[in-house]
Amino acid sequence: MRRVECLDGLRGIAALWVLFGHAMILTGFSLPIVGHPDLGVDLFILLSGFLMVFQYQLRRETEDWAAPHTWVAFWTRRFFRIAPLFYLMLAAALILGPFIYENRVFIDTFLGRTPQNPARYLDSGLKNVVMHLSFAFGLFPHYAYRTPLPDWSLGLEMQFYAVFPFLILLARKAGWYSMVLLVAAAGIMVAGVMRWSGIGFPMPSFLPLKIQIFLCGMLIAADHRLGAAWLAARLGLAFLLAAVPIGGHQDFVRLFMRELLVLIFFLLVHGRKLAMVGPVASLLGGKFFHWLGELSFGVYLVHLLIMQPVAGWAIDRFGAGIGDFARFCLVVAIVVPATYLTAFVTYNALELPGQRLGKSVLRYTIGSRTKAKQTRAEEIAAP
Repeated sequence: MRRVECLDGLRGIAALWVLFGHAMILTGFSLPIVGHPDLGVDLFILLSGFLMVFQYQLRRETEDWAAPHTWVAFWTRRFFRIAPLFYLMLAAALILGPFIYENRVFIDTFLGRTPQNPARYLDSGLKNVVMHLSFAFGLFPHYAYRTPLPDWSLGLEMQFYAVFPFLILLARKAGWYSMVLLVAAAGIMVAGVMRWSGIGFPMPSFLPLKIQIFLCGMLIAADHRLGAAWLAARLGLAFLLAAVPIGGHQDFVRLFMRELLVLIFFLLVHGRKLAMVGPVASLLGGKFFHWLGELSFGVYLVHLLIMQPVAGWAIDRFGAGIGDFARFCLVVAIVVPATYLTAFVTYNALELPGQRLGKSVLRYTIGSRTKAKQTRAEEIAAP
């Protein structure tokens, strides 16, 4: 199995979930579940954990994961997948910060909410910029939530990429179950120490706070050739991990939805022979959902830069003259096409060229390394 059909559709759904959730927050309209954009982020995290293991399984016969150059190749691919678009959106966020903050204050005042921290929108200082350019911001509470972008999850994602090769090595040495239990226990312990010492993050951007969700995805990426008993055991362990009450808001609805997301994703990957599961998985892999998935990263990054000024305009133009639902519909009707058009343009102008650049860098560095090894071997073999 070299392609998991449902991944594209689920990525696209996760991005829409975050977009609709933020639209509800910014317009005063609310719905259960959809109004929690953090659950959409959890779905992204679940998919990320799965995808990294799935790609490792595809490459493990041709890549030596005990060799540091394989780790560097992995990190290079992931950097060039994320950095080009992120850096552009970061520049836009820093430039537009004062304008977006003005709109956000207007929105919060109208909705009777506590104003946002001004530093999140107005800090264009060198330290904040360097922290974000280096992707180190997620490690520090002071910088973890300090731009108008929803980029806290990108810092979290890069931390996961940083440790992923070592998780693979640990799994190969100790076994998948032992690795998952050890890493989950370490995350719970770190989260407990942080709580005891009073260290808090404005968003769960620090990897120990969300490692259990990454681990759920990694478990679901089990070899599909495993027997039903082994798959059931992995699903059971994933259920336990999804119930760990650390990282972000914790309530019954979120607990239930995390468990449901784990179950649905597991069935879409491993239960295609079940009634209705196969057709749904195929639908999620169709052309429409393929493009939703391809544009999901751009949609996730850009939507708040567009949405907050639009929501501010809607409130200024109509005030309380229209209800929350009408305001939500108006904002979504403007933001969705604008966001997807922007994401389509940046996908072709930045994301794809960035990925090609990363491949070129790898071809050059790996080719140079291979040539150097061949030269050394010929010198040693020479009489």
